[in-house]
Amino acid sequence: MNPLSSDARLPLYQRLRDQLAEQIANNRWRPGEAIPTEAALSAEYGLSTGTVRKAIDALVSEGVLERQQGRGTFIRRPQFQSSLFRFFRFQSASGERRVPQSRILSVEPVAAPSAVAQALGLSVDAPVIRIVRVRLLDVKPVLAEEIWLPRSRFQPLLEIDLSQQGPLLYPIYEETCGQVVAYAQETLTAESVNDVHARLLQVPVNSPVVVIERLARDYAGNPLEWRRSRGHAEHFRYSVEIR
Repeated sequence: MNPLSSDARLPLYQRLRDQLAEQIANNRWRPGEAIPTEAALSAEYGLSTGTVRKAIDALVSEGVLERQQGRGTFIRRPQFQSSLFRFFRFQSASGERRVPQSRILSVEPVAAPSAVAQALGLSVDAPVIRIVRVRLLDVKPVLAEEIWLPRSRFQPLLEIDLSQQGPLLYPIYEETCGQVVAYAQETLTAESVNDVHARLLQVPVNSPVVVIERLARDYAGNPLEWRRSRGHAEHFRYSVEIR
């Protein structure tokens, strides 16, 4: 029997939910892989199938797991590229939707500024990795991104050439560092661009840009990545359905 390690004051199903989330974060099961059946988990933890089902229901409602009819319950792999298209209209002259290309400008170990430390739950000046990249359409920059990562989890990124690894970072985090992004929270703001980001975006200083701040977490809720993506206001759109 595998004992639960969470706070004994919590309900059993919540303690099991926390334990399963921690094991998912530690790669006991990989994204897209099935977890054991409710009966198997019930035997492993010495809990009723009702308690196990309630814990799994909680993880399904949070989007960590997904049930597939007749197949079982699987670790859900989120699709993060969609956020670009939710907020920015990236398309060719003919109106075809396109994914911007990625160009890594720098990857460097630095001490965490206060805002980064706060977002990632670190102490000020803790070791982090800062990635700067631009996203381009027809070689014209449309997004400038600053990406911050805890160095303790992502040290292997300093030992490879990220620019040769493909445009999507999350698969690289998983394959190179064993860190899986499970979900993210995004905040949308606007600002006048400073000289540094104006140069990256090739726009005049003080031009309006839209800023997407994203805090990405693992399956256990631990912060993995904080990024700021600044995009041309001319590409921005906001759409919501009101009933």
